[in-house]
Amino acid sequence: MDDTDSAQDSDQHRRRIAGGAFLDAAQGRPAVHTPVWFMRQAGRSLPEYRSVRGEGSILDAIKQPDLAAEITLQPVRRYGVDAAVLYSDIVVPPHAVGFGIDVAPGTGPVAERPLRSSGDAERLRPLELDDIHYVIETVERLVAELDVPLLAFAGAPFTVASYLIEGRPSKDYRHTKALIHNDEVLWHDVMERLAESAITFIDAQLRHGAAAFQLFDSWAGALSRRDYERYVLPHSRHVFRELRRRHPDAPAIHFGIGCDHLLGSMLHAGPSVLGLDWRTPINEARQRFGDDLVVQGNLDPALVLAGVEPALTGTRQVLHDNELPGGGRHPGHIFNLGHGVQPDTDPGVLQAVVDLVHDVTRHDTGQPGAVDAEAPADHEGTADEH
Repeated sequence: MDDTDSAQDSDQHRRRIAGGAFLDAAQGRPAVHTPVWFMRQAGRSLPEYRSVRGEGSILDAIKQPDLAAEITLQPVRRYGVDAAVLYSDIVVPPHAVGFGIDVAPGTGPVAERPLRSSGDAERLRPLELDDIHYVIETVERLVAELDVPLLAFAGAPFTVASYLIEGRPSKDYRHTKALIHNDEVLWHDVMERLAESAITFIDAQLRHGAAAFQLFDSWAGALSRRDYERYVLPHSRHVFRELRRRHPDAPAIHFGIGCDHLLGSMLHAGPSVLGLDWRTPINEARQRFGDDLVVQGNLDPALVLAGVEPALTGTRQVLHDNELPGGGRHPGHIFNLGHGVQPDTDPGVLQAVVDLVHDVTRHDTGQPGAVDAEAPADHEGTADEH
């Protein structure tokens, strides 16, 4: 696809998604219904995914634009979610520059030569667009077809660093914390490299048609607030500031697991939407950070595994937590799980969750006592077609 065709497809895509539920809610505007998407919505829980995925590393699948685009589209077709999220992985950038990291099935990211010295950091050269040409091609294919926004994403510098330094998933992050406290100069060098990499990676997706992005700092909750603010926050803030400068209209989501003690600091990094895991009720977050807080979340994924009724009960509670004191729902809410979809999730349960959220919130504009009896036609189309 040449640059002219790509630009035309991006412009047409932006016109198709304008006024949709996701972008309205992400901007804190009343939407036709509360939008829904799920972290890891494209993946092993779907039989259609298993039929096309093939063997080997996820990184091999991501390098095939036709396949990656099809996998991204599958949950949009099945569930009628209000956003697609690019089928990718947070270690794509370091893998693309040749650091030496792969994703081992059943284990996760694995680096045979972990980053432990300044010499190792030199393997993190700057990410260039040619390194991720297959990601750009996948984005272009998706925006030519999607009628809902496409979400770009990247791993935040700390979380990506933890995989590179530990060499595999960790429970205690001992090597990461040792590097932080024994060689602060090297630590900040690594974080600066990864921040620039995240900026390049997300910027490329946004420039080619993605409408919003999420920065995952999945494992930042392992840090104290003091350490987070000294060693992590400046770098995450740089990512959000630079992307806001380049893409001022793109909603920016920040999310981590077990980060209740860090939420205020993560908000100071500069996102426009704060992702919550299941531990922090939405109404409590607004009590702490302001009534105008736009949030994403936060159904416990374990309730989805428990079956339809526990999942729907939990869904109703999340929607209740988003209610305004005077009645009606707060417009600034994107429904999601409090973490990613588990591989053994029953797709039928997720479908029931999507249907309930859409049905319960469809005619409520988000204003106390208001009922949207005459929604604009473009909103109705988005609700009905997806």
